[in-house]
Amino acid sequence: MTQPKYDHFINGASVPPASGDYFDTENPYSGEAWARIARGNAADVNAAVAAAKAAFEGPWGSLTATRRGQLLRRLADLIIEHAPRLADIEQRDNGKLSSEVVAQVRYMGEYFHYYAGLADKVESKVIPTDKTGVFTFTRYEAKGVVAIITPWNSPLTLTSWKLAPALAAGCTAVVKPSEFTSASMVEFAALFEQAGFPPGVVNVVTGFGAEVGEPLVSHPDVAHIGFTGGELAGKRIYEAAARNLKTVTLELGGKSPNIIFDDADLDQAVKGVVSGIFAASGQSCQAGSRVLVQEGIHDELIRRLVDFVGKAKLGDPTQPDTQIGPISTRPQFEKILDYIRIARDEGAQCVLGGKARADLGAGQFIEPTIFTGVDNRMRIAQEEVFGPVLCIIPFKDEADAIRIGNDILYGLAGAVWTRSLHRALYVTERLKAGTVWVNNYRATSFTTPFGGYKRSGIGRESGSDAIHEYLDTKSVWVSTDLDVPNPFIRR
Repeated sequence: MTQPKYDHFINGASVPPASGDYFDTENPYSGEAWARIARGNAADVNAAVAAAKAAFEGPWGSLTATRRGQLLRRLADLIIEHAPRLADIEQRDNGKLSSEVVAQVRYMGEYFHYYAGLADKVESKVIPTDKTGVFTFTRYEAKGVVAIITPWNSPLTLTSWKLAPALAAGCTAVVKPSEFTSASMVEFAALFEQAGFPPGVVNVVTGFGAEVGEPLVSHPDVAHIGFTGGELAGKRIYEAAARNLKTVTLELGGKSPNIIFDDADLDQAVKGVVSGIFAASGQSCQAGSRVLVQEGIHDELIRRLVDFVGKAKLGDPTQPDTQIGPISTRPQFEKILDYIRIARDEGAQCVLGGKARADLGAGQFIEPTIFTGVDNRMRIAQEEVFGPVLCIIPFKDEADAIRIGNDILYGLAGAVWTRSLHRALYVTERLKAGTVWVNNYRATSFTTPFGGYKRSGIGRESGSDAIHEYLDTKSVWVSTDLDVPNPFIRR
């Protein structure tokens, strides 16, 4: 069977890489190379940025906000129509459960519908001032060409979180997907042409970080960078952006506390813990990888968790009865196994899992793993594993839970399980995290801002806040005096 070949998408067309080079992309379940991906370089980046700049200064920039919204709405309908096909391609690349990927891609359409409606509702202000003889107001103006760099765990969804508000704001974009999951993004880009977008509004350049990501971030015509990924890569992007005073939106790692009090509904809490860490095989930035459990229910919660998770079915992610799929990439697979060894060396007790499964697919599976006896100072409790590995840490009371929950370099998310409204509000107010759930975990929406505190990132995605990441504010002063004021007197 001939492997499909994916070129870049630049200026509304499929464009071969300037180097002529391609690389394989592999199916994490079978281990087989199933497609060839264009290996981009700085020449491809330059062409894509030039196309995006021309579209911004030309046909896209001349559209009204209402017309941009109409095109976004048409795109949203196409996303929903093509969701099964796009999901199949993404699932083949990253190994997530088919049911989860299909639901995510369909929901992408709702993101674009939301920002289609928001496009012409970003309203400026008339500002009363302390000066006489002037009329002042503000304008919100699109920043220009934005670079969007996304990871392999949810490539289409996380691209949409950035791309939808950027386009609604009037920006144009160059997208660099992960080298592990590029095919679905190239397929998605073709829908923009079908929806009627002018050429160059959205461009995709595939390849590796040093060869595509770095020249894209440092390009002088890129005004803003939206990135989701690891902390180290985020720091490098932030440093490169700072050299040219570019703005950034960074959604980075997490080590989120899932806090369970002794008055919680334990059946629901167990489901929340499983959803928080074992969904997507733990490959989620918002994973609830630290479960903080009140001492009185510690042993009972562990018993229930081990019983529940121990029955989970690992296997082919395309099958509807599979509950846990493979690890998406070989480097991540090895990293998770290293952290399991580190946890044992630190003295944590593995009460479930802790092993790779060579008998499944190509062997890129790790059993859902639970560690007890974890001290919050251990590396396994402080560093992001990004896999199906759960730390359980006991606490005494609210103050102790808040202390442990915040004793981390990250601040992306957290959760509180309790029947007490007072306790829920008290703890959520004091957790240093961008999102805190109460009696649920992992819920997100296009209506609600998402982002982190501390090393978990800068800026917000989703909700009306996100569109302002891609807008500059201009103040305009209009003289209403009939006489020109004395130029030597500052009013």
